[in-house]
Amino acid sequence: MNVKNFIVGGIVGGIANFLLGWLFYGILLTSIFPPTGKENMTFIFLGCMSFGFLLSFIFSLGETVSKCVPGMKTAAMIGLLLGMYSDFFMNVNNTEIHYKMIALDILVTIVLSALVGAIVAVVNGKMK
Repeated sequence: MNVKNFIVGGIVGGIANFLLGWLFYGILLTSIFPPTGKENMTFIFLGCMSFGFLLSFIFSLGETVSKCVPGMKTAAMIGLLLGMYSDFFMNVNNTEIHYKMIALDILVTIVLSALVGAIVAVVNGKMK
Protein backbone atom coordinates (compact mmCIF):
# COMPACT_ATOMS: atom_id res chain seq x y z
CA MET A 1 0.00 0.00 0.00
CA ASN A 2 1.25 3.45 -0.91
CA VAL A 3 1.03 5.42 2.35
CA LYS A 4 1.25 8.81 0.63
CA ASN A 5 -1.70 7.95 -1.64
CA PHE A 6 -3.65 6.65 1.35
CA ILE A 7 -3.15 9.83 3.39
CA VAL A 8 -3.67 12.36 0.59
CA GLY A 9 -6.61 10.41 -0.90
CA GLY A 10 -8.17 10.07 2.56
CA ILE A 11 -7.91 13.78 3.31
CA VAL A 12 -9.20 14.86 -0.10
CA GLY A 13 -11.97 12.23 0.00
CA GLY A 14 -13.03 13.22 3.52
CA ILE A 15 -13.21 16.90 2.64
CA ALA A 16 -15.11 16.11 -0.57
CA ASN A 17 -17.54 13.92 1.40
CA PHE A 18 -18.10 16.71 3.93
CA LEU A 19 -18.78 19.33 1.24
CA LEU A 20 -20.98 17.03 -0.86
CA GLY A 21 -22.91 15.97 2.26
CA TRP A 22 -23.48 19.63 3.10
CA LEU A 23 -24.70 20.22 -0.48
CA PHE A 24 -27.06 17.23 -0.49
CA TYR A 25 -28.30 17.15 3.12
CA GLY A 26 -27.75 20.78 4.06
CA ILE A 27 -29.10 22.48 0.92
CA LEU A 28 -30.80 20.24 -1.65
CA LEU A 29 -32.69 17.84 0.64
CA THR A 30 -33.47 19.96 3.71
CA SER A 31 -37.21 19.65 3.11
CA ILE A 32 -36.88 15.84 3.23
CA PHE A 33 -34.11 15.59 5.86
CA PRO A 34 -34.65 18.71 8.00
CA PRO A 35 -31.93 19.70 10.44
CA THR A 36 -32.71 19.12 14.11
CA GLY A 37 -30.49 21.90 15.43
CA LYS A 38 -28.55 19.34 17.45
CA GLU A 39 -26.05 18.40 14.74
CA ASN A 40 -22.49 18.08 16.01
CA MET A 41 -20.38 19.38 13.13
CA THR A 42 -17.20 17.95 14.65
CA PHE A 43 -18.61 14.43 14.55
CA ILE A 44 -20.04 14.98 11.08
CA PHE A 45 -16.60 16.11 9.86
CA LEU A 46 -14.85 13.18 11.58
CA GLY A 47 -17.35 10.75 10.05
CA CYS A 48 -16.74 12.21 6.60
CA MET A 49 -12.98 11.98 7.09
CA SER A 50 -13.36 8.36 8.23
CA PHE A 51 -15.25 7.52 5.05
CA GLY A 52 -12.64 9.27 2.89
CA PHE A 53 -9.92 7.22 4.57
CA LEU A 54 -11.97 4.01 4.23
CA LEU A 55 -12.25 4.49 0.47
CA SER A 56 -8.62 5.52 0.21
CA PHE A 57 -7.55 2.43 2.16
CA ILE A 58 -9.63 0.07 0.01
CA PHE A 59 -8.46 1.75 -3.20
CA SER A 60 -4.82 1.51 -2.10
CA LEU A 61 -4.93 -2.24 -1.42
CA GLY A 62 -3.95 -4.85 -3.95
CA GLU A 63 -5.20 -3.72 -7.32
CA THR A 64 -5.12 0.06 -6.97
CA VAL A 65 -8.24 1.94 -8.07
CA SER A 66 -6.89 4.99 -9.86
CA LYS A 67 -9.44 5.96 -12.50
CA CYS A 68 -12.74 7.81 -12.23
CA VAL A 69 -15.23 5.16 -13.39
CA PRO A 70 -13.78 2.19 -11.45
CA GLY A 71 -13.65 4.48 -8.39
CA MET A 72 -17.30 5.40 -8.83
CA LYS A 73 -18.40 1.78 -9.26
CA THR A 74 -16.42 0.47 -6.32
CA ALA A 75 -17.48 3.31 -4.02
CA ALA A 76 -21.14 3.03 -5.09
CA MET A 77 -21.18 -0.60 -3.97
CA ILE A 78 -19.48 0.34 -0.70
CA GLY A 79 -22.04 3.14 -0.28
CA LEU A 80 -24.91 0.74 -0.89
CA LEU A 81 -23.66 -1.68 1.75
CA LEU A 82 -22.80 1.02 4.30
CA GLY A 83 -26.08 2.83 3.67
CA MET A 84 -28.06 -0.34 4.24
CA TYR A 85 -26.01 -1.18 7.32
CA SER A 86 -26.46 2.21 8.98
CA ASP A 87 -30.11 2.76 8.03
CA PHE A 88 -31.22 -0.69 9.12
CA PHE A 89 -29.48 -0.38 12.47
CA MET A 90 -30.74 3.19 13.03
CA ASN A 91 -34.30 1.88 12.77
CA VAL A 92 -34.14 -1.19 15.02
CA ASN A 93 -35.99 0.51 17.89
CA ASN A 94 -38.45 2.58 15.86
CA THR A 95 -42.07 1.55 16.09
CA GLU A 96 -42.91 3.42 12.90
CA ILE A 97 -40.63 2.62 9.97
CA HIS A 98 -40.45 5.06 7.04
CA TYR A 99 -39.38 2.78 4.22
CA LYS A 100 -39.30 5.53 1.59
CA MET A 101 -36.98 7.62 3.77
CA ILE A 102 -34.69 4.63 4.29
CA ALA A 103 -34.60 3.96 0.55
CA LEU A 104 -33.94 7.63 -0.24
CA ASP A 105 -31.14 7.86 2.32
CA ILE A 106 -29.53 4.72 0.89
CA LEU A 107 -29.80 6.18 -2.61
CA VAL A 108 -28.19 9.45 -1.50
CA THR A 109 -25.44 7.48 0.23
CA ILE A 110 -24.76 5.58 -3.00
CA VAL A 111 -24.54 8.81 -5.03
CA LEU A 112 -22.34 10.57 -2.47
CA SER A 113 -20.10 7.52 -2.20
CA ALA A 114 -19.75 7.25 -5.97
CA LEU A 115 -18.76 10.92 -6.26
CA VAL A 116 -16.27 10.70 -3.41
CA GLY A 117 -14.93 7.43 -4.86
CA ALA A 118 -14.33 9.11 -8.20
CA ILE A 119 -12.42 11.90 -6.49
CA VAL A 120 -10.28 9.55 -4.40
CA ALA A 121 -9.53 7.38 -7.44
CA VAL A 122 -8.47 10.37 -9.53
CA VAL A 123 -6.24 11.61 -6.68
CA ASN A 124 -4.67 8.11 -6.51
CA GLY A 125 -4.14 8.16 -10.26
CA LYS A 126 -2.52 11.60 -10.27
CA MET A 127 -0.05 10.61 -7.55
CA LYS A 128 1.43 7.62 -9.40
